[in-house]
Amino acid sequence: MRDPIPAPALLVKLTTPLAEKLSLSTLPYHTHEIALGFLWYHFILYVLSPAVSRAICPQFYNAFNKRTRLNWDIHCVSMVQALFINAAALYVIFTDRERKEMDWTGRLWGYTPASGMVQGFAAGYFLWDLQISTQYLSVAGVSSLVHAIGALAVTCIGFRPFGNYYGLSFVLYELSTPFLNVHWFCDKLNLTGSRIQLYNGIALLVTFFGCRIVWGTYQSILIYSDIYTALTTSPASSFPSTVFEGKCGGNSTSFATGVPTDCGFGDLPLWLVSIYLVGNTALSLLNFFWFSQMVKAVRKRFVKPAGGQVGGQGKKAQ
Repeated sequence: MRDPIPAPALLVKLTTPLAEKLSLSTLPYHTHEIALGFLWYHFILYVLSPAVSRAICPQFYNAFNKRTRLNWDIHCVSMVQALFINAAALYVIFTDRERKEMDWTGRLWGYTPASGMVQGFAAGYFLWDLQISTQYLSVAGVSSLVHAIGALAVTCIGFRPFGNYYGLSFVLYELSTPFLNVHWFCDKLNLTGSRIQLYNGIALLVTFFGCRIVWGTYQSILIYSDIYTALTTSPASSFPSTVFEGKCGGNSTSFATGVPTDCGFGDLPLWLVSIYLVGNTALSLLNFFWFSQMVKAVRKRFVKPAGGQVGGQGKKAQ
């Protein structure tokens, strides 16, 4: 399936030498999408979010202190990114024929330009997230920094290509993000404990558990299984029976298994396996930790403590 936003030929030429040194064969064809995403999210953070927020809810936004205002703008970026990347990933998953035809070799080393597009915008966001998490560590927290590092590392490995198939599956983690942001916005808009936060909180827990805990764990098991198969299968027998000739990233090429002939197919060094497994496992553990924190947060707002009141209604969050 074609990339709907083809890479400029000049940019491909300029970035190819660096991509070859890093063994990231498909990176030149998606560098423009990484850059577009990175710059777009900065524009939202520093320009669009402040302008729209002042227009829609000036009495709240203008009253925020500097820390809360920054956090608000970061959540606005997160909301826009989640809605876009979920829509893009779901579209490619349901319409990319080459991706659907991949076997275990394709799931590990396969690549299609459309899936690379989703991966490129995801990498642009995680690069932005890494900068913001580092720059505002006291606001974002250590867990956000760890998440940014792990997510960016796993996403960039996909440009070898490696795990590009699963990259789209893991992007669906973001299905829960809009509900998480709405929950946070409710606290800042004096809607803590309201019905809208209750219903949103239920949707948040259901989607987070479904897409990150259940779906994420299932996809992790699948890729761990494919990696084990690759490590225990002889190289001669692991190549697919039919591979069309073509260059990595070429929009005019269709691969029967999704595996390009010149993208290092079959190359599975232990350092690559280690980085991917550590990064993916760290993200999975963070998901379990965050889910436990969400349950606590929802219970705090809606479960009445002994001898007390359900806290938070009308209380302004910091």
